[in-house]
Amino acid sequence: MLKSAHTPVLVEETIRALAVQPGGRYIDCTLGGGGHATTILERSSPGGQLLGIDADPEAIKTARTRLEAYSDSTLLINENFVNLQAICYKYDFLPVHGILFDLGLSSLQLNGKSRGFSFQHDAPLDMRLNPDQELTAADIVNTYSETELARLIKTYGEESHSRRIAGRIVQVRPIKTTLQLARIIEQVSGGKRGRIHPATKTFQALRISVNRELENLEAALKQAVDLLGFEGRLVVISYHSLEDRIVKQFMQRETRDCICPPGTPSCVCGHTARLRLINKRVITPAAAEVQVNPRSRSARLRAAERLSTQEDEHYKIVERLCSSAAVKANGWKRPTLLKKLRHVFLTA
Repeated sequence: MLKSAHTPVLVEETIRALAVQPGGRYIDCTLGGGGHATTILERSSPGGQLLGIDADPEAIKTARTRLEAYSDSTLLINENFVNLQAICYKYDFLPVHGILFDLGLSSLQLNGKSRGFSFQHDAPLDMRLNPDQELTAADIVNTYSETELARLIKTYGEESHSRRIAGRIVQVRPIKTTLQLARIIEQVSGGKRGRIHPATKTFQALRISVNRELENLEAALKQAVDLLGFEGRLVVISYHSLEDRIVKQFMQRETRDCICPPGTPSCVCGHTARLRLINKRVITPAAAEVQVNPRSRSARLRAAERLSTQEDEHYKIVERLCSSAAVKANGWKRPTLLKKLRHVFLTA
């Protein structure tokens, strides 16, 4: 293993939340260095299958090497998880037993000296997960208006000095490198204080904006639920409050039958609960893990289980089978048969 290899976070907690089983079919939407994927394949053997997705082509290369022993059981795709459903339909990889999102950056990306994700190295202001996309952090820093920059830094970085930072950026640009930008922010913020560098939030905001991370997450979560079989698991590990808020609100909304605004006289949304929370409280790393891997300290894991609803295609097939004349003639108890057929059809 390389020194820069990514150390997966909350591995055992993730495996339990996914309820990994032999022969299961799983999707790792943020493959990274393949740490979680390796454990999933180990625990789902024999017969387990894994679809690994990552927008970063370098991550795919690294994971392919790490997962070489499981090459017959893996399908690795260099794509953004915003296209999750299209990928699964293209490769006929559905329904699945579990889907994992491990959000944030991997150590491979943070330690890279040419991608501009970190101000630990002097590098071009890039921050693209996929080098084929056009927009870079340099484009944002050097072309956005002061108002647009301030809004972006405030919204995606939750930075209290957003206006001052945006104003200073506009005054001194063009800005070409990570260290140049970090020094400007440090000067505006009055120097380094505490454990977190003053440029951290602005760098986070730029990266999120460049890669449309929050918008893509919301879209992918909706797709993930549709791809899960009955009792399939959705597991998400987030690293900052913006991501975690989206995940928490999504899961809470999908556990309710009605999502009409408070005060609505009667339900008009027609929404049906599709998920059941596995852990009502967010799961965080133990102190021992944080000591070994300090980058894990902000990790937050949430998990939910797929319910079947009358809107599901497989559910409708099961309903028709259970209501058939042949079934009734044989004297089967419909609820019992329904449960059996659900298991066969929806976890296949």
